[in-house]
Amino acid sequence: MYDIAIIGAGIIGTSIARELARYKLKVILIEKDSDVANGTTKANSAIVHAGFDPKPGSFKARFNVEGNAMYEELCRELDVPLKMIGSLVVAFSEEELDTLQELYDNGLTNGVPGQRLIDRDELHKIEPGLSEKGVGAHYSPTGGVTDPYLLAIALAESAVANGVEILLDSPVTTIKKSAGGFQLNCGGRPVETRFVVNAAGLYADRINELVNSPSFKITPTRGEYFLLDKGSDRWANHVIFPCPTALGKGVLISPTAHGNLIIGPNAEPVHSPEATETTVDGLAYVREHAEKIKPGLPYHEVITTFSGLRAKTDRGDFIIEEAEESPGFFNVAGIESPGLVSAPAIACYVVELL
Repeated sequence: MYDIAIIGAGIIGTSIARELARYKLKVILIEKDSDVANGTTKANSAIVHAGFDPKPGSFKARFNVEGNAMYEELCRELDVPLKMIGSLVVAFSEEELDTLQELYDNGLTNGVPGQRLIDRDELHKIEPGLSEKGVGAHYSPTGGVTDPYLLAIALAESAVANGVEILLDSPVTTIKKSAGGFQLNCGGRPVETRFVVNAAGLYADRINELVNSPSFKITPTRGEYFLLDKGSDRWANHVIFPCPTALGKGVLISPTAHGNLIIGPNAEPVHSPEATETTVDGLAYVREHAEKIKPGLPYHEVITTFSGLRAKTDRGDFIIEEAEESPGFFNVAGIESPGLVSAPAIACYVVELL
């Protein structure tokens, strides 16, 4: 009998596993794929968001800011690359300056440190090569970039080194309530546990519905990217965003933690949680919108294109709660952006709930 079974070994599941490894508990981390971080975690923008964008009072706002404050120590402990290069949200019209003010006000409410609004002259001084239409920006020094894949691996290794068991190639196919908790079938292997943490990412709604009535729905949303060769980070000094819209934060341009340049993503709802192909139209959209931010980017230096899927839900916020029908079953679902930066804070909160 395990104390806690965590389903899903992405950045959220591995963060929770490492946090639980601090306690005298029998914990198992269950993953359907052959390695950790094979889903959303390995294919995203890798941005450590500052926390000015999420709606004040939401889980996204709370855990973004709390997680951001934890990142430097976390990455130092685990020897994972982190570059706190700062972020810019650029206004390309006088009307968009109002959006920058809204982001700044959000940031004040959310507790984002060091943010400020900068004018056209300072913007073009600190970020050369921007479109001349850039008239100002929201600057946040606590924005940065990391390597989500390496971080999830390091979190899993730390958890296992401290007593957590990991079970790979083991999709959870059934969950039944028992007198002492839950019985899981994991790729043919039975697992009995007192508590379940559902951190299954794009499959979290399906895992929830193995034992509960439907309470949320996940829509996989594809984002496509260009990745340029090492040394191309010379084309950007900061994480550069356009002003956000209802569709999300938009196409960004950013250095990576390894000296590349990443450009993307778009946002396209898809029907399958495995639809990670790239498309001609999607990449054309990314390129078109990136050119509006920084014209003349060196696409001849592209080494690959890729796409990742975000777990959008119909609630619009992270879902972190105990299922009403099943005491002891906790959903940690809909962890889209800013989920990467929020992961360590979410893990601490889940431990509190447990």
